[in-house]
Formats: sequence, structure tokens, C-alpha cells
Amino acid sequence: MNRLITFEGVDGCGKSTQLKLAAQWLQARGEEVVTTFEPGDTSLGKEIRKLLLTGEFVPVPEAELLLFLADRAQHVCEVIQPALASGAWVLCDRYSDSTLAYQLAARKLGARTVNIIEMLTFAECRVIPAMTLWFDVPVSVAAERMKKRMQAGEKSTRLDDEAISFHERVAAAFTSQFEKDDGRIVRIDASLNIEGVQAEVESALQKRFS
Repeated sequence: MNRLITFEGVDGCGKSTQLKLAAQWLQARGEEVVTTFEPGDTSLGKEIRKLLLTGEFVPVPEAELLLFLADRAQHVCEVIQPALASGAWVLCDRYSDSTLAYQLAARKLGARTVNIIEMLTFAECRVIPAMTLWFDVPVSVAAERMKKRMQAGEKSTRLDDEAISFHERVAAAFTSQFEKDDGRIVRIDASLNIEGVQAEVESALQKRFS
């Protein structure tokens, strides 16, 4: 059974926290769980992540897209496929929906939608999530959360530092993807407190996989 669950949403939506909690919940039920993320969870990916997010380099949108796809292909083949083959659950922080939201929509590469979708499919190496949890939260709330994280000492990435209009385009793209979806994407109300969001995540997993 395909048990790849992807966690998606704007920066500051709380998906990374909820991924960790979901992993703990599944492990407490006796499940084998692999947690992973994009970009950067392979040796090659770590180098790609530096190119993409540190701000030392500012790739043009087309180059940014290709770097993310290179990271994904390596990640799928090196981490996700072997974990799924072993029977484990794989909880992944970002996947192709993020590419559609950040590069296709926010970077305004939409004029080349057909070509980009073909490249996305190629980079996925035929691995499609069984379920995607979309953590829906107003951009203003997410931005305030990000601000608090930075004040607490966390370093922002190049994408974190984009203008609010960029993040609004990302949020709109996630909403559009959900509205067009055939049931793979489950909306989670990420404006709730951590415990409330966690309850929605656990409920969604139980409904889909019980």
C-alpha cells in the first residue's frame, strides 16, 4: 500500500510541527515511519538546498524550478521509494504541490504549464502521494508566526524573505489546487492551536487508512 503522505502549505502554516506529531502518533500505534523533507534530504539535495535558499545565489525562476526538480528526483529514488518498498509510512515536508504553488504560480511560470507538469511528473519517478495534508491558514497569520520564529533565533530562507504578495500568490495557488483536486488533498484548518490541528490530522489519517 502506498503510504506517502505529503504536508503542504505556506511558510508558517505549522506543517513541519504537525509532521513530527503525526510521526509520533503513528509510531505509538506500532507503525514504521520515515520522515523526510524537500529540498535537501539527500547528500546531493543538501548542496542544492544551499543554492536555492541561502541567498548566496539568486537563480532565475527557470533555474530555480530545475533545481527543485533535480532535488526531487534524487530524493524520490534515494529516500522515498526505498522506504515505501520496505512497507514504511513516509511523511514528507513538501512535494510537487509546493512546486506548483511556488514556481508555477508565485514565480509566474504559468505560461508554460504543460511543459512544467510534464517535468514534475518526470521528477516524481511515478511516485504520487496517497494523501496530501494542506495546512490552510491566512497569510497574515503565517507571517506573524514566521516573525516570531525569526525573533526566537531561527534563520529565514531566501523564499521566506519574499514579499507578502509572493506568499499571497502561493496561498492562492494551494487553494486552487485543493478546489480542483479529486480527493487526494485534505484541508486542515491550520489557524487552530497545535492540539486542534493535530486532532484534525489524526482524524484525516484514520478516515483514509482505517
